[in-house]
Amino acid sequence: MTDIAPPTNIQEEVLSFLLTAPSSQQIIDFHASQDAQARLHHLLDANRDGTLSETESAELAEASQMNHFVILLKAKAHQKLVGE
Repeated sequence: MTDIAPPTNIQEEVLSFLLTAPSSQQIIDFHASQDAQARLHHLLDANRDGTLSETESAELAEASQMNHFVILLKAKAHQKLVGE
């Protein structure tokens, strides 16, 4: 693979977003940056190919946990909007 996306810290991206005090709708609309998405695709491809390093494996696990957190956050934001 020659087009390896550079490491991006999805956790930092999400935390920076949350520090902007987003509205419920902005939370629902939130998506990781294109760089973060490209990095995730690289990690998933490497995992599928069995070429994931230990560091990349830890990065993929962190991204998975952050994805779960964002899903829960979006669900709560949606509940809040529906309840308003």
